Amino acid sequence: MTSSLHGKETITMKNIATLTQEAISLLKSLIETPSFSSEEDQTALLIENWFNQNEIPFQRENNNVWAFNKYFDENKPTLLLNSHHDTVKPNQAYTNDPFKAIEKEGKLFGLGSNDAGGCLVSLLATFVYFYENQNLSHNIVVVASAEEESSGKNGLNSVLKHLPELDCAIVGEPTLMQLAVAEKGLLVLDVKVKGTASHAAHQNDDNSIYKSIPVMEWFKNYKFDKISDVLGPVKMTVTQISAGKQHNVVPSECDLVVDIRVTDCYSNTEILEVVRANVNAEVTPRSMHLNASSIPVAHGLVQAGIALGRTTYGSPTLSDQSVLSCQSLKLGPGETLRSHSADEFIFINEIEEGVDLYIKILTDFFKL
Repeated sequence: MTSSLHGKETITMKNIATLTQEAISLLKSLIETPSFSSEEDQTALLIENWFNQNEIPFQRENNNVWAFNKYFDENKPTLLLNSHHDTVKPNQAYTNDPFKAIEKEGKLFGLGSNDAGGCLVSLLATFVYFYENQNLSHNIVVVASAEEESSGKNGLNSVLKHLPELDCAIVGEPTLMQLAVAEKGLLVLDVKVKGTASHAAHQNDDNSIYKSIPVMEWFKNYKFDKISDVLGPVKMTVTQISAGKQHNVVPSECDLVVDIRVTDCYSNTEILEVVRANVNAEVTPRSMHLNASSIPVAHGLVQAGIALGRTTYGSPTLSDQSVLSCQSLKLGPGETLRSHSADEFIFINEIEEGVDLYIKILTDFFKL
């Protein structure tokens, strides 16, 4: 596969191989540089160095780093390439040093290797591949974002105000390079059931704990009418309950936490309205911006992937797609089941495949 570049000889597969090896080297450096959410300043520097080495101007705010293709044209639509460089903290079950990039038996071990370092470096290599091409149908902006794991205020959502209107996006998360054409959103509710405090020895028909039982039963049993073709039904789960401090005191309040996985059939606002109309409790959302995401199967990005033998599915896990208002596709090397696991790893050949498939999909999408 070749791509015509202004003022340079055509890029060949050997150049792609070189880009891929450079991406793998960058990933090893990222693994060995701690980057917990909101503490990604040193990995941001590594990404800055990547752009400098490739002579690409970039911008940075907090720990987010982004760049535009060389021949950005405001009259063209814009494609976003995005993945994150923050990680969760390693769990206690690790047997390897989580901050040591260990290459063994075709695997690259280390914290953040799979989620989402492999995706990030593959997208960065892909961006470099297309950077100097004048014949793209779309502009490209690549964002290496922070605070994805914590849904923090200084993550991708804080960068969007600096970007042009986005027509579509590829969000790099481990999907085994299959096409996640929809992603569930997240709505977390604090639900406070109020009653009357009293001594446990006295009759009390306003016991907040007892009053919480029908509330929990409603969350357990209620079925939303619309069912997504890709994501299935909305799922509501009571995950925490807290009430009372003494055995002989009926508490005045019983607090519940409800985790709601929202499909592309509803907005978070619509879900909240239904909940408030049906439960006898004070309902407070922790946030409203983590909405479901989707992209039509007929979209050019999806069709390009399908033509390469990729399959489509709906993803139950949350990503930075949730803060985007444009159509977006979740796609990347690695496997989601390895994310946040002990001795996290990604196969080297998954990164090689990732770079190759990203480039082929975009080449077809741009019709080069």
